[in-house]
Amino acid sequence: MSTKHTANIFIKNNTDGNAQIQMTHQYSDTTPDTGSWSAGPGQTVGPLTVHFETGFGTGLDWWWIVLTVKDGSAPGIYTSGGSIIAPNRKECMLRGSDSGQNITNVVDTGNFNINLKSGACSTGMSKVAPYSQITNVFVLMLENHSFDHLLGYSAITGTDAISQQPTEINGPSGKETNVFTNSQKQQQTCQISENGQESMTTDPGHEFLDTLEQLCGAGTPSPYVKGQPNTNVKYPAINNSGFAANYSTTTTEGKTLPTDAHVGDIMACVDPPKYVNALYTLAKEFAVCDNWYCSMPGPTWPNRFFAMGASSSGLDDSPSKSQMAKWFGPSGFQYKNGSIFDLIKKHGMQYRLYNDHSNQFSGGISLGGQIPIVASLKGITVFDVHDLKELTGDLNAGYPYTYTFIEPNYGDIVFNNYKGGSSQHPMDSLAAGDALVAYVYNAIRNSPVWNTSLLIITYDEHGGFYDHTVPPATVNPGDNPDYGLNVHGFNFEQLGVRVPAVIVSPLIPKNTIDHTVYDHTSILKTLEQLYSMPWLTDRDEGAHDLRHLLSARTPRTDCPASIAWMIGVSAPPLPTPTDAAPALAMMENAAADMEPLPEEGNVIGFLQAAVKADVDLSATEEEKQAAIARFEQIKTKGDAKEYLNEVGAKIDAVKAARKENN
Repeated sequence: MSTKHTANIFIKNNTDGNAQIQMTHQYSDTTPDTGSWSAGPGQTVGPLTVHFETGFGTGLDWWWIVLTVKDGSAPGIYTSGGSIIAPNRKECMLRGSDSGQNITNVVDTGNFNINLKSGACSTGMSKVAPYSQITNVFVLMLENHSFDHLLGYSAITGTDAISQQPTEINGPSGKETNVFTNSQKQQQTCQISENGQESMTTDPGHEFLDTLEQLCGAGTPSPYVKGQPNTNVKYPAINNSGFAANYSTTTTEGKTLPTDAHVGDIMACVDPPKYVNALYTLAKEFAVCDNWYCSMPGPTWPNRFFAMGASSSGLDDSPSKSQMAKWFGPSGFQYKNGSIFDLIKKHGMQYRLYNDHSNQFSGGISLGGQIPIVASLKGITVFDVHDLKELTGDLNAGYPYTYTFIEPNYGDIVFNNYKGGSSQHPMDSLAAGDALVAYVYNAIRNSPVWNTSLLIITYDEHGGFYDHTVPPATVNPGDNPDYGLNVHGFNFEQLGVRVPAVIVSPLIPKNTIDHTVYDHTSILKTLEQLYSMPWLTDRDEGAHDLRHLLSARTPRTDCPASIAWMIGVSAPPLPTPTDAAPALAMMENAAADMEPLPEEGNVIGFLQAAVKADVDLSATEEEKQAAIARFEQIKTKGDAKEYLNEVGAKIDAVKAARKENN
């Protein structure tokens, strides 16, 4: 029989600087007790009321602390140490003699002393980053939507982040049109509208040449020449006139073309509160950036690589079979100057990677969509990427990670429809991705790191959807890669289509609108500025960072404790996967399985990431060669499906075994 108790815990800042202190106590697996205070040199703050039990069969008491010292002789961000099984948490048992007591703990840059009446404990403190008002940066990057498509009709008004004057987002006028040639060989006009639906009937094109036509008009030829430097070549004049024409004719994402009645869907924008309520809510509550562009006018893979390394190492389209050996090999995608993850490690900090591995917001069959793109990088394996369902627990168990990068589940990548995931790919549901947004916000908002956190939510590229703004020119990264990945001769001196970007922090005033020009390398520039790191390339050196948005002097107290996804529905708990038998039957259709693997596209990139994972799982050189040989046997979509399922099962088994052993 156990007895429940409480005690009042104070904390003394034993440094010579002004500090922000986050202290957490957790009894066994109960809800953590967490407090956050500002404390001057030598000041004692609190109390934090902690809950614990004594008696037969009682659990353990865990303690951890994050100390952010702003000034004095040793500014920086420090975290407490712990045990082998809990590296950032110290176990120190409260006893009956501590019940109802006022207890003062003491922290400085070297030690955290837990001064219980029943017996003192102590653990060391480690510096994890230079001083910053932000201790933890989170990025959630979703898939394939333009700003106009998701937020163009949001009618958000607010305060300009720079001028502090009233302003409104740059949405469409409602008069924008595109023309295409319909099936009757007649010119048909599409006009931008608010009639967008949750998913598209066919997948719009968004490869390099698709985007060129969308931005510059039907039939616009590329001015670039493969194999030439193209240093003085300009991207053609942009008038955003070719989105409908391209959607009506391109087959880069599949053989099926939209009907004449559905071509206009490419210019049909959704009602934000109805379809992306979590994103819309955060845009109003914090900051929305209406001048954020993808880093190059093209598809997912090069744009995500820019977000992770301020370059795509020359890749200017989706990966192809002929590029795979040049691109990866078994070791992974390389940057001349390393990735942001390499840079963070080099400067003594830690990062954390997550993806929606369990497909917890859809419950569909992902068919390879659980493989994260970040795991394709050299130096990162699938075992460095954690299941997103662990995020809430991790945040409440001592979180020393300066940077966190989160990927969705990409759904069905084999049959090129991406259904059943949480990425919000055009042919999939918007609902699962919006639930993902709500889940990530709610987890951070209700964690000890909230007051010093920054969450960036954006989309890797536009997915073929119309946007009315003209993307600006930019600078070449200047890293001069020689990996043979450049197909079109593109010089990377033009940004891509505008995408949604919402920035969340309690240090951002409510209802902020930022018209500053950004691209994905602004994420890296923000990290570099916050934590005193050098640039990776000329692109992130020249990018604008987000620090000016953090203008609140103290963390806001009016931030929503949780947000809903879609209309009026609370963010869901982790669901039990739904009965997927009909979808499975469709996926196993013999004719579809026998279709040859395409020469290029997303599935090629994911397959290469899968073989990299398979090689990582191999214990001997013979096993590695066998994994590569198995991969080289893949000829059809059915082969790809079988292989991705094999590798996925291996990954799950190893992760489960490692978790059990820990």
